[in-house]
Amino acid sequence: MSNQELVVIGQDPAAGVEGCCPGLLSAPLDEEQAVVLAKVFKALGDPVRLRLLSMIASRAGGEVCVCDLTPAFDLSQPTISHHLKLLREAGLIASERRGTWVYYRLLPEATDRLAGILTRPGGEPLPATGAACGPAGADA
Repeated sequence: MSNQELVVIGQDPAAGVEGCCPGLLSAPLDEEQAVVLAKVFKALGDPVRLRLLSMIASRAGGEVCVCDLTPAFDLSQPTISHHLKLLREAGLIASERRGTWVYYRLLPEATDRLAGILTRPGGEPLPATGAACGPAGADA
């Protein structure tokens, strides 16, 4: 699996949250970052995928077999596989085939980066509400 999506969000996967792009609350995202981040949020925006991610992330040992995920849903195995594929493509989980089964694990660096993007820097106030529109210092 490619971590290309994570590289765009975090720029340098080895840098951790500190090396991540600016948070949503501290600086505007550029177009490329917004496209990639939207893909991640779209993957998380489905209740089935959100449940799958939660089941994978909370599993003791850090990984879970697809054979343990499928029975938790009233969906076909191909549908579950499709949802897992979308989570993989969004860079949230990784998979490994072992014989006939596929095992999934959370990529914690992805969720750490998301948390960093959504976290307001400590102690900084939010922008004032009710600010006038238009360029700074422009007369109304």
